[in-house]
Amino acid sequence: MKTKKQEELVNSFLSILGDEVRPLYREIIMYLSEVGYNPQKQRSYIVFKHDLHNKQMAKTGKRINKDKAPFFALRFSACRGYSQRFADSVKSEVSKDTFRQAPCLSNDCNFCMGETETHLYSYTFPDGEKRSHCGAVALEIPNITQDDIPEIKKLIKEGHEYLLKHEAGL
Repeated sequence: MKTKKQEELVNSFLSILGDEVRPLYREIIMYLSEVGYNPQKQRSYIVFKHDLHNKQMAKTGKRINKDKAPFFALRFSACRGYSQRFADSVKSEVSKDTFRQAPCLSNDCNFCMGETETHLYSYTFPDGEKRSHCGAVALEIPNITQDDIPEIKKLIKEGHEYLLKHEAGL
């Protein structure tokens, strides 16, 4: 982390987590920091953005509802070949009653750079219906475990490389 304030923000969040999940969140946050994603307070959450493109890669915090459980959300829309666990997060998002098709499919958005299909979350249902969700959003990965950490790191790296190429022009 770049600053003492960022370190205090992360330590404050980690201090309220249970002993089982604290090391998982610490490892993910440290990896995000190594890749250059800096923690920033945004409302009651911590978001991780990179100075070269200012796009959000991840978001974490504690829910405001009564269970106040920690959550982790990751932007992995530019990644391909991820596991069923992550496909289930996409399916969950596109299955919501409030689902709205990604606006970039109808040229109603210019927030993300690169070919539209390369930065969308897409899910095809068994009946053949395909739904796509905005790729700029970090999707929640519920109940992360130690088994998820290698894939989360892989997806961060792959998403980061995409953002450097298409958003930062590197």
